[in-house]
Amino acid sequence: MANITIRNLNDDVHARLRVRAAGNGRSMEEEVRQILGKAVGRAPRSEDLASIIGSHFGPERGVDLTLPPREPAREPPTFE
Repeated sequence: MANITIRNLNDDVHARLRVRAAGNGRSMEEEVRQILGKAVGRAPRSEDLASIIGSHFGPERGVDLTLPPREPAREPPTFE
């Protein structure tokens, strides 16, 4: 991973960044990573598997799967 140093940061910007980070429950460093990631169009992914699958399949993507009707449960086998 790369490091970056920001010199001559305005005191007001620094204070607002600190407040924003605290409001989001993050460190200032993590807050800056989030802001920069979004600014360059590559925000960290926090999706779960169901969300990822849903973004690729579903009625809005032309995949409409119908579930077959449920049948009554079978009797368990006997081992006599």
